[in-house]
Amino acid sequence: MPAASRTAASTPNAARGTALVTGATGFVGSAVARRLLAEGYALRLLSRPSSDRRNLAGLEATVVEGDLTDPASLARAVAGCDAVFHVAADYRLWAPNPDELYRSNVDGSRALVAAAHAAGVARIVYTSSVAVLGIPKDGRPGDERTPVTVADMIGHYKRSKFLAEEAVRELADKGAPVVIVNPSTPIGPRDVKPTPTGRVVRDAASGRMPAFVDTGLNVAHVDDVAAGHWLAFERGQLGERYVLGGEDMTLRQILETIADITGRRAPTIRLPHAAVMPVAYAAEALARVTGRAPVATVEEIRMSKKRMFFSCAKAKRELGYAPRPARAALEDAVIWFRDNGYLR
Repeated sequence: MPAASRTAASTPNAARGTALVTGATGFVGSAVARRLLAEGYALRLLSRPSSDRRNLAGLEATVVEGDLTDPASLARAVAGCDAVFHVAADYRLWAPNPDELYRSNVDGSRALVAAAHAAGVARIVYTSSVAVLGIPKDGRPGDERTPVTVADMIGHYKRSKFLAEEAVRELADKGAPVVIVNPSTPIGPRDVKPTPTGRVVRDAASGRMPAFVDTGLNVAHVDDVAAGHWLAFERGQLGERYVLGGEDMTLRQILETIADITGRRAPTIRLPHAAVMPVAYAAEALARVTGRAPVATVEEIRMSKKRMFFSCAKAKRELGYAPRPARAALEDAVIWFRDNGYLR
């Protein structure tokens, strides 16, 4: 049996059943876990032995040790569960060994969903990403139906997530009770790592971002994304996917909003992508020597050439999804980073 531990002495409310959450040590996963607790589920959390578990502090949950690359541990984790929320992913825009992303994101997702289906889990929510969706060339926001192929994916992270969703969809076609959600750019509290977008918020709030490139993101509060997972579980159609987004903003607008929140001056220097690309190549070369993640990646710069704008109209219409304004997400992120010592 896998090692198990309690993160709190009291016993969770199991009135609605037991839900397994993968990725609860991470940013979105921890928000999903908290939402499920609020809805009355007993929590079982899959975690690697080496994971940073700060986001589990105070949660009433059972932690089971396992890994997406260990199918036997996944079968043990899903046994007896009524619901599975597969949020975990290897979210790195640069990795010394890209094969690791495919093993976790593609093979791991396939193994977990297959194990949950075999164990008789009633419903599985799989967390994909808007990174796998198409972006219309005419500037309109993308959505669940925008045409796209794997050839459109920039870099190993996006390609691995695209192939992972394809693998999960194949299992859904064979009867696995899956609903897919595609979060946009979640922002808010408990971004302990932080994520690539969280680093932008942190650096801007600290006054360490003197310039920017012309790009755009769809900003959503992480707790709204978690609510969207719950709504997909409760109301989503099996086999369907739903964009869980918020508000489209250019990077300049994001930085100006953060400056207004913090009382700092917003950066005014806009750098052309061509000027930043050599810096990214140099940063990656240095990272291969030091083993530390680069401050900028080639994949990030290539992705930033497109404005990642998306519509969550389907989730609003079919699930009752109701995201708050992007400023609220940025405010909560800045407050959390400040209160937890990230802005020194």
